[in-house]
Amino acid sequence: MSDDRDDQGRLTRAASFVFLHTEHAIYAALGILLALTALVALIDATALTWEAVRHLGGADQILEVVDRLLFLLMLIEILHTVRVSMRSGKLTCEPFLIVGLIASIRRVLVITLQSSEITHAKDWSPEKQALFQASMIELGVLAGLILTMVFGIFMLHRARDDGKPAGEESAEHAGS
Repeated sequence: MSDDRDDQGRLTRAASFVFLHTEHAIYAALGILLALTALVALIDATALTWEAVRHLGGADQILEVVDRLLFLLMLIEILHTVRVSMRSGKLTCEPFLIVGLIASIRRVLVITLQSSEITHAKDWSPEKQALFQASMIELGVLAGLILTMVFGIFMLHRARDDGKPAGEESAEHAGS
C-alpha cells in the first residue's frame, strides 16, 4: 500500500516537472515571437516617423505614427506580462488592463481623426451624419471603458500589500 502511494507521488512529481518545463518552453517561444514582432513594429514605426518628419506629415501621417507606437507599446506590455508570468508562475490582470487602456486610446485617436474629416467635408449627407453620430456613441462607450479600466488599475494598486505595480520586482529578486 505504501509502494502505491510512493509510485503515485513520484508520478505526480514527474508529471508536474514535465508540465512546468513545457509551460516554460511555450512561454519562452511566445516571448521570442513577441519580441521579434515588436522589433519589426519598431523598425516600421521608425520608418514611418522618419517619413513624417522628412515630409512634414499631416494629421493622417502623425496619427499613423502614433497608432504604430501605441501598438508597439501594447506588444511590449504583453511581452512584460509573459516575462512576469514565467518568473512568478502567476498571471496578473493589471498588464491586460493596461493593454486594453492603450487599445482604447488608440481607437479614440482614430475616431477623432475620422470625425474631424467628416465634419470638415463640404457635402454633409445623411450617411455622414449617421456615421458621425455612431462615432460619437462609440467615443462615449470608449470613454466609459477607459474610466472603468483606470479605476480597475487604481483599485488593483490599492489592494496590493506592497503598493507596487504588478510585475515590479523587489531588489532581492531582481538579480536572480
